[in-house]
Amino acid sequence: MRLASISVDLDSLPHYCRIHGLPESLLDARARTLVHAVAVPRFRELLDALGVPGTFFAIGEDLESDPGAASGMRAAHAAGIEVASHSHSHDYALTRRGPAVIREDLARADAAILAATGVRPEGFRAPGYTLNADLYAATAELGYRYGSSAFPAAPYYAAKAAVMGALALMGRPSRSVLDTPRVLLAPRVPYRPDPARPYQRGTGAVLELPMAVTPAVRFPFIGTFATTLPLPPLRAAWRACRKDAFFNFELHGVDVLDASDGIPPALVRQQRDLRVSATRKMERLREVFGWLKAECDVVTLREAAGRLSATP
Repeated sequence: MRLASISVDLDSLPHYCRIHGLPESLLDARARTLVHAVAVPRFRELLDALGVPGTFFAIGEDLESDPGAASGMRAAHAAGIEVASHSHSHDYALTRRGPAVIREDLARADAAILAATGVRPEGFRAPGYTLNADLYAATAELGYRYGSSAFPAAPYYAAKAAVMGALALMGRPSRSVLDTPRVLLAPRVPYRPDPARPYQRGTGAVLELPMAVTPAVRFPFIGTFATTLPLPPLRAAWRACRKDAFFNFELHGVDVLDASDGIPPALVRQQRDLRVSATRKMERLREVFGWLKAECDVVTLREAAGRLSATP
């Protein structure tokens, strides 16, 4: 049976303000903690209902500043959910900071996750999915088993470039970073990267587990689209990936939140998926998770990396 993993990036709402060029002062104290306080329990509910594990990518500074976030990750780990690293500060420009700063950021995230869960993370996902040689070198130096940052999705890349350009013209520049176009040629299946060019195959120590995109057009199969697209094209995308030995389904905390959770209207206007009710989103995700469970062995990314590494 082929493998599948369900992972959730726990980006808190201030990061969405940064993406959309909005002031973080829009957010009150409760809104800043919504992802850990509300979204994490909802994802736990979805995973528990189907009896499958998942992987949470936590941001180190959130665990340091929010005791509720730290206790939530401790409970998730105790329940069998993998807690992996999404960096310490979720700096979208992390790849531009230089080797020493990058290594320090990842080491601080490791320390925060270790303090919260008692276990050092074995996996890493880059902020904004942006990977380069310096960042890959840091993951190898710190001994990660796997990375899951490559996202070779052409439609997503084009849409991101268009949105960032529009925001710049409006005088409200995004703090997100557009990755090199070379990512569009990265393998869409697990691979060993070339350490100098991590979007190419090589012999790197850290296995890369790209996020799911379809063959040919490389349409992204991620939470945002799974919760908002009509069901027929989503089913078609799922069928297109059926020959893959591994399916890496990536989501975000906001994929189970909506405007009624107390998110400022200005952010809801920019982040359109927040206009879809959380109830409807969870119904859709329950269905998609069911597809995975029916056809795949659903495991954490850590376990998937272990099994795939052992495959000749």
